[in-house]
Amino acid sequence: MAKYPIFLELGSRRIVVIGGGAVAVRKTQALLNAGARVVVVAERIDDMMTALCRGTDVELIKSKYSKNYLAGALLAIAATNNARLNKQIYKDCQELEVLCNVVDVPELCDFFVPAVVKRGNLQIAIGTEGQCPAYAGHIRKKLEKIFTDKHGQFLAELEKLRKKIIENVPDPADRKTVLGQLADDESFEYFAENGSAKWHAFADELIGNLQSARQ
Repeated sequence: MAKYPIFLELGSRRIVVIGGGAVAVRKTQALLNAGARVVVVAERIDDMMTALCRGTDVELIKSKYSKNYLAGALLAIAATNNARLNKQIYKDCQELEVLCNVVDVPELCDFFVPAVVKRGNLQIAIGTEGQCPAYAGHIRKKLEKIFTDKHGQFLAELEKLRKKIIENVPDPADRKTVLGQLADDESFEYFAENGSAKWHAFADELIGNLQSARQ
């Protein structure tokens, strides 16, 4: 069945990670980067996890897994090396209607974590529906060569200009036209070659020409 791809706002949402090893560390780091309120539950906690959580708001619980820890969670990630326990976590999540991801077990996942290319606020997610994360990682490396930090900077400048266009171009069709032109490859190349100041002047001229044509 086709999956519904989304970028999920996790700010201050309770997310439970079960497991204290290297995989759990990676998952916890990514969740912290997204601003989640992370709870880590594990009987054995690696030094890497302890170091990662030090100075953060992570709730680190050294304990056997209990269904009670899932209460109030938006989603849970099972990152233990105990297949039986992982299945139990998934079952408990289904009962509590908590979205669950059992690492490396696609059939026990309500969602999959994509490979991501991140350039500022520009994020490109690559997913294989859990079938081959290695291939998603391969594609990510290829895209990382194509999309550079300059693309992230371009997006930031586009966002500033978008607000200006919304304020100064009243017609929705005109806004769509000018934003489409400013977001295309030719506009990006001009930005990359000439810098932000000249690109903004180029954009102002484009907006001015559009408004003149409407008068």
